[in-house]
Amino acid sequence: MSGNPRSHELASLLAKLVQIPSINPMGRAETPPDLFFEHRLTNFLESWLREQGFHPVRQSVAPLRENLIAIYEPPTPPTRTILFEVHQDTVPVEGMSIPPFGGEIREGRVFGRGACDVKGGMAVMLGTLQRLQKDRLPGARVVLALTVDEEHTFLGVQKLMEQKGGELAKLCGARPDLAIIAEPTDLRIVEAHKGVSRWLLTTKGVPCHSSRPEMGQNAIYRMAKVLAILEKHAAELSAGPGDPVLGPGTLSVGRIQGGISVNTVPDRCAIEIDRRIAPGESPASADKLLRSALEIGLKTLSEIGLGGWPEWLDLPQAWMSCPGLDGPSQKVARDALANALRASGIDPVAEAVPYGTDASTIAEAGIPSVVFGPGDIRLAHTAAESIPIAELGRAEEVLVALARQ
Repeated sequence: MSGNPRSHELASLLAKLVQIPSINPMGRAETPPDLFFEHRLTNFLESWLREQGFHPVRQSVAPLRENLIAIYEPPTPPTRTILFEVHQDTVPVEGMSIPPFGGEIREGRVFGRGACDVKGGMAVMLGTLQRLQKDRLPGARVVLALTVDEEHTFLGVQKLMEQKGGELAKLCGARPDLAIIAEPTDLRIVEAHKGVSRWLLTTKGVPCHSSRPEMGQNAIYRMAKVLAILEKHAAELSAGPGDPVLGPGTLSVGRIQGGISVNTVPDRCAIEIDRRIAPGESPASADKLLRSALEIGLKTLSEIGLGGWPEWLDLPQAWMSCPGLDGPSQKVARDALANALRASGIDPVAEAVPYGTDASTIAEAGIPSVVFGPGDIRLAHTAAESIPIAELGRAEEVLVALARQ
């Protein structure tokens, strides 16, 4: 094979990572359950890190789900402490057109579920620690946190940053001065992104035989009224004022379930709502707007009784929320990474993106954070997910340069 030998070494490591299923179930049942969760990958990562001379520590998050933390201590007093964070989980594999766990290396790329999002970035961070440890390079103390459940509810990073990062600071001997969060950014610096909140909204009905539908109450028909209100609310959000770069907040209904058989009037229907939170908004303000839109819309349809909220509608608090990443507050991390990019011969480009990452939770604890890694986000979660091998070595050079500052 031609090209940077280090890139190919990282590609071989990445192929091994891809071959280990670490699927986040994300509320789905199609995937065989024995492929769910990150525990197989966690076991591999712990063994690999021990082989490199590290002493990783596990942090329990949920059954079969543990964060893994390893620390590089430089041979001289550290210039600062840098947190590298990368998630272990991937999205499900239904509909893939390639072997999801093949880890095939061909055409200058590594293929398989997670190759781009985000095991490519994981291989780079592991490789960076490997080089620092092998060559005993002076510079920063580097804390590597391999977290769980980023793709669904952010449980791993929330556990990592409990007490505003106080527990992590105890573990690594100092509060991190900055953080790099691995995601596929094409080696660009992501300094800002939207936040996200998600709700499970349920409508209730009264079941009966479909031959006498007038004897029951159809939960799906009731949900249809709610969906029309939500579609109007989503259109108003998209047409409203927003951030000059990221645009306005958005709302989308991504899943719907209801009914038990075609000949039974359904007694329940449920939807999942995804709300992207723009700068200037918060999870709390998004929740308030959603409930106000529903109340106004249902009043218009005369669906609000004396109690105000209809008895057939249930909207608990959001089951998942994370704030956005505020660009100006991340200057320390952005400038340090930009210097490392220049030292590696890459012109630094900073940008904002509409998706969410673990970075916002880490930044909320007061640690300047940016997102960086190899790969193209447009290939993440796709049927033929892949990553270019050449970017692996280039990304590692950047992170080594950052650690040497």
